[in-house]
Amino acid sequence: MSVYKRLIHMPPIRACLCWLAATYIRFVFATSRWETRNSEAADKLWDSGQPFIIAFWHGRLFMMPHIWRSHVPIDLLISHHRDGELLARTVGHFGFNTIRGSTSQGGRGALREMLRSLKTGKCIGFTPDGPRGPRMHVAEGIISIAKLAGVPIVPACYAISRRRVLASWDRFAVPFPFSRGIYIWAPPISIDRDADAEATEAARLALEITLNDITQSADRHCGVDVISPDPAPAAAHRGAEI
Repeated sequence: MSVYKRLIHMPPIRACLCWLAATYIRFVFATSRWETRNSEAADKLWDSGQPFIIAFWHGRLFMMPHIWRSHVPIDLLISHHRDGELLARTVGHFGFNTIRGSTSQGGRGALREMLRSLKTGKCIGFTPDGPRGPRMHVAEGIISIAKLAGVPIVPACYAISRRRVLASWDRFAVPFPFSRGIYIWAPPISIDRDADAEATEAARLALEITLNDITQSADRHCGVDVISPDPAPAAAHRGAEI
């Protein structure tokens, strides 16, 4: 086992790393100029207390805690792997709860917990291309959850003018402070509980197109290179987790 792996298995080290990550997210947000567009639908859902699923790409996870309205309960679906544990602890600093698992591996427990959360009025956070990709393609899991729960999916994204894009499968964007950033929402996408296979696929494709459109529009607004979807075929879609 490498020194890095040994260190992050130590609870005090993990706690320190997650606190540092949360502090950095707050610092970037506080030192940058932010604009929010098209939040009317999310505001209406929040104001009415209606649960919904917020969907955003895995590569745009870093600054998403600050798109969320304070004190509105939300559970994020996060995988069981080591990086997922670090992420769960980090978002916990922002008051977010987590559901551990995925809709593909050990998914029944996670599915039940997500449905239970939505039924009690909580919202759910989902990265429909995570945690392994293909990048910027929507897996079927998020559509299944929305269909079973009878709740809308609201696409969202962020972009920032100063960043480093990692050479990871998701082209993860690490933002820098003293930047210009934007959050963009899109109108809700709803799926009827009795939707057939054709209607379900249409909803999945609509979510994928919408998320790509607003994410690339945000990049262009910030004057940075647009990140394109992975060319992997749709057949590669699997269940999603963060």
